Amino acid sequence: MSDFPFGFGPPPEEPEDGKDGDTPDGKGSGSGSGSGSGGPANPFNFGFGGIPGMPGGSGGSGNPLEGLFGAMNPGDLGAAFQQLGQMLSFDGGPVNWDLAKDIARQAVVQETEGGSKDRSVGESERTAVAEAVRLADLWLDSATSFPSGASSAVAWSRAEWIEATLPAWKELVDPVAERVATAMGGVVPEEMQAMAGPLLGVMRSMGGAMFGTQIGQALGALAAEVVGSTDVGLPLGPAGKAALLPQNIDAFGEGLSVPTDEIRLYLALREAAHQRLFNHVPWLRQHLFGAVEAYARGIKVDASRLEDLVGQIDPSNPESMQEAMSGGLFQPEDTPEQKAALARLETALALVEGWVDAVVHAAAAPHLPHAPALRETLRRRRASGGPAEQTFATLVGLELRPRRLRDASRLWASLSDARGTDGRDALWQHPDMLPTAKDLDDPDGFVHGADSPAGEDAIDFSKLDEMLGRAAAANEKNDEDDKNDDEGKA
Repeated sequence: MSDFPFGFGPPPEEPEDGKDGDTPDGKGSGSGSGSGSGGPANPFNFGFGGIPGMPGGSGGSGNPLEGLFGAMNPGDLGAAFQQLGQMLSFDGGPVNWDLAKDIARQAVVQETEGGSKDRSVGESERTAVAEAVRLADLWLDSATSFPSGASSAVAWSRAEWIEATLPAWKELVDPVAERVATAMGGVVPEEMQAMAGPLLGVMRSMGGAMFGTQIGQALGALAAEVVGSTDVGLPLGPAGKAALLPQNIDAFGEGLSVPTDEIRLYLALREAAHQRLFNHVPWLRQHLFGAVEAYARGIKVDASRLEDLVGQIDPSNPESMQEAMSGGLFQPEDTPEQKAALARLETALALVEGWVDAVVHAAAAPHLPHAPALRETLRRRRASGGPAEQTFATLVGLELRPRRLRDASRLWASLSDARGTDGRDALWQHPDMLPTAKDLDDPDGFVHGADSPAGEDAIDFSKLDEMLGRAAAANEKNDEDDKNDDEGKA
């Protein structure tokens, strides 16, 4: 788990040897917040990329306005003042989502080193995606008891992915950002509220802009690599709409020596499987998003640092705000409540991804020769800290550990062998029926019951069968007795 959501706090320490998420080459699973650039000089870890003098810009010291305007041509000053005015006048919530969307869309239309800029989706690509999802749904019928959850299939460009998933990102990120903003305002002494009122408004606007900039940059980078609407294990797109990104699928397949049609089909299986699960387990989405909200409720801000900050700022000297913020003001405490919420979210996401992994493998193996290789490629992508995991960790402070994913996949596969697809999928009827983190440590114990090392907490399916059989026999006997009584009375 990442200790500092939204990139707050000091840079992460080097991982200890043997920790979960290490890749075969010895690199960690990445992510967490504040990767690399988040030193003490920029506690937010936010960047106004390309704007000298602002956090993350090429200046980094001195008056931010001097750095901003000093590098501009006189003809650009009007646009610069207009942009700055929009940033400071923003009052739409804890995150400037208009700015985030603009930055994300600008990022995907820029050609980067080693990458390509966004392009429109061709008609042939839309047809190929629709056919792949249709075939994937047919294959999934034999691998899960859940019926199709996709009412339509769409092919998105990167910009279309940003537009379609932005509402879900708002729902995920706003509770955390709002809690941080509320904590900031709540620690200012009442006698200072009147004096600091205008300054707090400016700080809130700047905070919304910084949140928006960080999120926009993250979403722009993520849009360049995701292959569908469920890469982070959450339903980011509209309900019932299976979506794939043809341009990113082509990039994903480079160097794999696997036909593009087969890669598209395998990824369509994953997208369609996610759609089935989220559409037919109505409580699951809120369960996941609610865990993020529970985490947000536990965020606290260093009150003494904020009080010192207010005392150090000279409204007539813009440099004083930048200097006051250089000491690491925002360091949310990792409370037991937050740890519990993140543990629930991590386990639930692992169960979702593990179920999809197991179901897709069962559906793809009879049809796709390269299914095992594609499965391992996607697993390694997660183990190396893929873009989805890194972005999610940056935005909400969570990593989905690869070890949990593999354990969850093995558990669901074992349940399918022991109970069939109906028995396996029945566990999604209620969150209390799902395996726990302890069960992921011992999947065989959960599957095979109390005689296994899992002990009394495991489900003993054999005893459950016996109980159901006795109940059915008793009902039949009662029915027969009632029938005989009626015939005797007649």
